[in-house]
Amino acid sequence: MNPIQAIVYGIIQGLTEFLPISSNAHLRLAPLLFGWEDPGAAFTAVIQLGTTLAVLIYFAKDLALYIGAWARSLTGKGRGTPEAQMGWGVFWGTIPIVVLGLVLHEKIETTFRSLYVIGFSLIFMGLLMLVAEKVGKKNREMKDITTKDGIIVGLFQCFSLLPGMSRSGSTITGGLFQGIERSTAARFSFLLGVPSITAAGFYEFFKERKAITGELLQPVIIATIVSFVVGYASIAFLLKFLQKRGTAPFVAYRVVLGLLVLGAVATGKVDHLAGAKALKVKPSVEASAQ
Repeated sequence: MNPIQAIVYGIIQGLTEFLPISSNAHLRLAPLLFGWEDPGAAFTAVIQLGTTLAVLIYFAKDLALYIGAWARSLTGKGRGTPEAQMGWGVFWGTIPIVVLGLVLHEKIETTFRSLYVIGFSLIFMGLLMLVAEKVGKKNREMKDITTKDGIIVGLFQCFSLLPGMSRSGSTITGGLFQGIERSTAARFSFLLGVPSITAAGFYEFFKERKAITGELLQPVIIATIVSFVVGYASIAFLLKFLQKRGTAPFVAYRVVLGLLVLGAVATGKVDHLAGAKALKVKPSVEASAQ
């Protein structure tokens, strides 16, 4: 991977991590569009640390407030405060995706990277987001979020294990179903993603440390820095955009892109496994793909 490719991947990661259109899907599709090699799930997970750092800096005051309240509640002080409730919501909401992520780890890096999965996921979450936009009351603010909300939105976050679902898309949708206002749902989505994305990034870095500290070191550093810069700007953009326009533009984009992906596969223009790095398949399937 050359520096230009790393910069492109960093821009894609920074733009799409917070927009509810799936960064994993776009990082999977970009190599096919440009004729590059798939960077793989490990590369994608590690450069997400750049966008996670953007969240940590952008919401530094909020995080300090919620973490402090959560820590004090461990001793029984202020457990019922909105800040402590938020902290516990993030804590319990993180557990489902961590458990499922470990259980489904091999499929996440292989089978789930099929273009069939990505195409259907883009469309499904887009339509689910549309339903949430229509039925959600959108009258609850940050102070109204409870531990129960954290658990429910955390379960929605598990959808993001499938490329194309989108972590922000899944959690914002879950928040809308809970009656949370759009921009508040987005803010909670960003905060909820910090523990799981950080854990996944460091896990993949440790697992693939030989490659990442070797030939991939420079591309990883470049892509991570770029994703941080672009991601920081994307946070501010999305919060303002959701207040004015809602999720409809993202729904339309997801459905159109999903149909294009499935159409390309159905017409034989591209194989659903094309470009997938280290994709483990049965010999019969592998032979039919050649």
